[in-house]
Amino acid sequence: MLNIKTFEVNPLQENCYVVSDDTNDCIIIDCGALYEEERHAIINYIKSNNLSPTHLLATHGHFDHNFGNDTIFEAFGLKPEIHADDAPLIADIAQQCNMMGMGLEYNRTTPPVGHLLSDGEIITFGTHSLKVIHTPGHSQGGVVFYCKEEKTLFTGDTLFRMSVGRTDLPGGSWSELMDSLEEKIAKLPSETVAYPGHGPKTLLHEEFRMNPYFN
Repeated sequence: MLNIKTFEVNPLQENCYVVSDDTNDCIIIDCGALYEEERHAIINYIKSNNLSPTHLLATHGHFDHNFGNDTIFEAFGLKPEIHADDAPLIADIAQQCNMMGMGLEYNRTTPPVGHLLSDGEIITFGTHSLKVIHTPGHSQGGVVFYCKEEKTLFTGDTLFRMSVGRTDLPGGSWSELMDSLEEKIAKLPSETVAYPGHGPKTLLHEEFRMNPYFN
């Protein structure tokens, strides 16, 4: 059984997930913790529950999903794992902040990428595994992580509850995002629970039926 702890962090209300199982191994998905209290909350949760982090995964390279990577690296020695097409994005989070013009300051040293993810790759931790599914559109290197055993999907900014991610940022593509939805997400079991990068979790069968972006 997966234990999924959600931390809503930074001004963009991004969802950072700490996912563990009965072995106490865990993975961290999209650590966007910007402020010290957010960083401390995640570290304290991991340590107080005696969890052993094995992977720091990124669904894509945008700054709001990666602010806290340095804290995870300092605490546990984990480097971010991301698709190759988004590796250039994650390398300069400060510049991303400046380009967005949101007044957010980021002056930390981003840890180097530890592993480049590829489509179809299997990430294992404890007794569970996640399949990497490349879903470009929101960004060139966007991916989702699918746990077949638990019918659980971490969608980043590819899919939200009754919505989808924006495609007007550099590297975004509306046609690619629609292809990702139709050719990748829509082929997963309808009873799958989706945990997005922002907002509440949802069920795929509800998205297939009511989300206007699914044909």
